[in-house]
Amino acid sequence: MKKTVLTAAFATLALGVAFAAPASAAGVSACLITKTDTNPFFVKMKEGATAKAKELGVTLKSYAGKIDGDSESQVAAIETCIADGAKGILITASDTKGIVPAVEEARKAGLLVIALDTPLDPIDAADATFATDNLLAGELIGKWAAATLGDKAKDAKVAFLNLTPAQPSVDVMRNQGFMKGFGIDVGDINRIGDEKDPRIVGHDITNGNEEGGRTAMENLLQKDPNINVVHTINEPAAAGAYEALKAVGKEKDVLIVSVDGGCPGVKNVKEGVIGATSQQYPLLMASKGIEAIAAFAKDGTKPKPTEGKNFFDTGVSLVTDKPAKGVPSIDTKEGTAKCWG
Repeated sequence: MKKTVLTAAFATLALGVAFAAPASAAGVSACLITKTDTNPFFVKMKEGATAKAKELGVTLKSYAGKIDGDSESQVAAIETCIADGAKGILITASDTKGIVPAVEEARKAGLLVIALDTPLDPIDAADATFATDNLLAGELIGKWAAATLGDKAKDAKVAFLNLTPAQPSVDVMRNQGFMKGFGIDVGDINRIGDEKDPRIVGHDITNGNEEGGRTAMENLLQKDPNINVVHTINEPAAAGAYEALKAVGKEKDVLIVSVDGGCPGVKNVKEGVIGATSQQYPLLMASKGIEAIAAFAKDGTKPKPTEGKNFFDTGVSLVTDKPAKGVPSIDTKEGTAKCWG
């Protein structure tokens, strides 16, 4: 029988929310800064922020990098938000270390800064973080891949399709979580690429898009054509990896796992392109972020993290139609009901 992971996203009422937004926040302005404005994940995030801002009377301005990894545009957006007198900023940082000085300036200017999805490095550089437990998201797909392979896992050939050379925290946590779940000894939990396990074929960069995923997969196949497990940073990269594998007739010989849970990704799970994906909930991250800025504007209240964690956990569920023993999951029917994009 399939088990369902009870996510924080759908248990918020049971857990209690650490802040209460006012019925109206007229005159309050906020900024949403995402990595790009084309990835469905960030499109849904913007949708959630926009709807909640309209509901509460918050004026919302949205900004995005040109591509995933474009930190300069994000720094410029923060400077604009400070100059415009915004009360708060919601940001998914492309460079989680490099953005910190700009964030510090915003906080000194009296703005509430909330990291969405991607924790800053260090995490307390922001006032709060609303995110998926990305380490758990990676661990779930790692456990699923190992359980699915069974005894063959000990001889696996694993490829890692990562995000950017800057190794943002979301990239590191998903990567290291997968390794923990799959049974690979992690070196420094805070960085990618220092592991010694011979099953690791290599790492390549995708910039979180389909073209990057295809190119990275082609590069790693040249290194070892016997790859049979692929960890991808997100579902667009997974789709690109599948196309590269299909081009050489290997699409049925490789397990692809990913993180996101967007509707196109869940569809790809249903169709067998992706074996399993960890679903996250960007609309909830953004809407709760706007509520937090409205509450802060009213009386200075700052959001509190989920008990036992250093961030507000918005939940994660493993989506697959091939459940593995000992790994909680939901099927694509339930995943479709909860997907986005």
